Amino acid sequence: MSKILDNIDRKILKALQEDGRISVTDLSTKVGLSNTPCTERIKRLERKGYVTGYHAQIAPEMVDLPYLTFVQITLERTTTEALEKFNAAARRVPEIESCHMIAGGFDYLLKVRTRDMAHYRRTLAERVATLPHVTQTHTYPIMETVKDNRGVDPLLF
Repeated sequence: MSKILDNIDRKILKALQEDGRISVTDLSTKVGLSNTPCTERIKRLERKGYVTGYHAQIAPEMVDLPYLTFVQITLERTTTEALEKFNAAARRVPEIESCHMIAGGFDYLLKVRTRDMAHYRRTLAERVATLPHVTQTHTYPIMETVKDNRGVDPLLF
């Protein structure tokens, strides 16, 4: 799919990831195009699904949610019905920042954001451990975030 992207498309995607509010004029200058072709490329990248949205990144510390934990989840069974029930319920827990199905020694890896350890313990006991079909959890509190790239590096495609 990325074969149709040229270097200018990659530059546009990189710039939009860095600053989704960049003006078309500034973006055009940055990538070496005039406004109209730059705008057309942005619209094409959005239409084709390369750009799926724009958002603001909120500093967790500023909204009193600095505590980050990863949680391994093992389910009692992994039938389609069990997975669908777990997925639907996990989507409703606001403290779960991300939820990934994993191949290997456990079934899911959750990224959970809370105010502090007490808030995390309540979330684990009342929301995470009670999700459908959960039989085991393992908690990994984050001591330091070394890298948290929220974008896709254009050098990779």
